[in-house]
Amino acid sequence: MDLASIIAQIDEQISQLQQAKTILSGAGVKKPMGRPKGTHAAPTAFAAKPAKRVMSAESKAKIAAAQKARWARVRKATRK
Repeated sequence: MDLASIIAQIDEQISQLQQAKTILSGAGVKKPMGRPKGTHAAPTAFAAKPAKRVMSAESKAKIAAAQKARWARVRKATRK
C-alpha cells in the first residue's frame, strides 16, 4: 500500500467518526432560538410596580464607616 491510499483511508474513517459524533451528540437537531411560543404571560395594563427599597441614613453611615475601615487596612498592608 502506498502512502496516498493509507491517508485516503484514514480521512474516510475520520469523516465517518465525525458523522457518528454529530448524530450521537444531537448537533444535527437545531433548536429554535429564544423563548418557546406561548410561555410568556400577557402584559397587564395596570401592573403594580414593586416598592422602591430605601436605605436609612444610619445604615448608609455604617456602610461608609465599614468601607473606610477596609480601605485603611488595605493602605496599611501596602505600606509594609
